[in-house]
Amino acid sequence: MRNGWLVTAGLLSAAASLLHFATIIGGPDRYRFFGAGEEMARAAERGSVMPGLVTAAIATILAVWALYAFSAVGVVRRLPLIRTALVLITGVYMLRGLALVPLLAFKPQLVDTFAIVSSLIVLSYGVTYAVGTWLAWPTLRSPASSHPA
Repeated sequence: MRNGWLVTAGLLSAAASLLHFATIIGGPDRYRFFGAGEEMARAAERGSVMPGLVTAAIATILAVWALYAFSAVGVVRRLPLIRTALVLITGVYMLRGLALVPLLAFKPQLVDTFAIVSSLIVLSYGVTYAVGTWLAWPTLRSPASSHPA
C-alpha cells in the first residue's frame, strides 16, 4: 500500500511550485495577491528580472521537494539521501509554519490575515511530510546499508 501522506505531500509541494510559476506569469498583481510584498510587486512592475528569478528558484526547490516525496513512495526513481532530504524538507516547512509564533509574541503588528493563513498552510505541509516520512522511514534505508559488509 502506498503512503498516502507522502503522496499528498508531493502533490502539495507540486501545487505550490506551480503557483509560484503562475505568479511569475501573472505579474505584479499576482505577487501582491500571494503576499510576496510590495517591493517584489513594484520590482516586477519596473521590469526587473529579480522577482522572477527569486520566484523561479523557490518554485524549482518546491518541485524538487515534490520529487523527493514521490521518490519515497516509488512514483519516481529513488533519489539520493532520501531520508536526509525528507527530514530537512519537513524541518523547513515546520519552521516556516511555526515562525508565526514568535512573530505573534514579539511583533504582533506585523501579523495579518495572510501571515496567519500562509503559516497554517505551510505548517500543514510540514505535518504531512512529517507523518509520511515517519511512516515510510523503515523502507527508506539506503540499498547499500541493507546488506551486511
